[in-house]
Amino acid sequence: MVYENARKLRAILGLESSPVGVRFKDKIPENAKALKRHRYCQAVMKARNGEEVLLPGDEISCPAAASVLGFKELPKKLKEGRGLVGFGIVDKPETGVKMFQGMKKLKRGFCNAIYLYPLDRVNVEPKVVIVEDLPEKLMWIALAYLNLLGGERIRSSTEVLQAVCVDSTIIPFLESKLNMTYGCYGCREATDIKAEEAILGFPGKLLPSIVEKLDYLKEKAIPRARAKKALKSLWKEMIICHGLQVFHEKK
Repeated sequence: MVYENARKLRAILGLESSPVGVRFKDKIPENAKALKRHRYCQAVMKARNGEEVLLPGDEISCPAAASVLGFKELPKKLKEGRGLVGFGIVDKPETGVKMFQGMKKLKRGFCNAIYLYPLDRVNVEPKVVIVEDLPEKLMWIALAYLNLLGGERIRSSTEVLQAVCVDSTIIPFLESKLNMTYGCYGCREATDIKAEEAILGFPGKLLPSIVEKLDYLKEKAIPRARAKKALKSLWKEMIICHGLQVFHEKK
């Protein structure tokens, strides 16, 4: 069951909030709440905090997200880079131009709305799974994924812009891979993501396999790393050495 795997993922890692499921072009459950004038990252925030929500394309209030999700054209001011200069994100328009040119995006008209839901409460197969939490917890998901790849190095992609819509949703969906990101100006201004948290997304079909690998990691690697025995041993040695030094100095 999908939500059982999501619950295991949350329990193993001690996630503060729900993993979020993302669906495109699906029949939406009647109890999903249709949002008005929300940014995509704000809709993800609501799902992470326990709500089932539907975000229609014409209700996305962030023009950059509406563009990459295939609902609208990118406004001229953003396309020319002047918008990012105005926000203080880049110091040259040409930098902004290049950032938007390199964005992964869905085809225009790909879907009419996006369904976002707390994955540990709703038994619906996700196209993408989004997780926001401390980097240490995301690291274990990445290591589980690396085990699935047989040790192949993980390469993540970001423009430090559109971290939730592009980095955590579109890239995992279009490229069928896990992608980690630091966050961005938009989601850090518009949502409750904490300063110390980061984000990742991965294809929904990998959820059972990632949970299986996390089950393996929780037997030894996760508890050992979190117990910090090596650090405590170092502290103990330092205390002993300091005590001996003081003893010899007194003599």
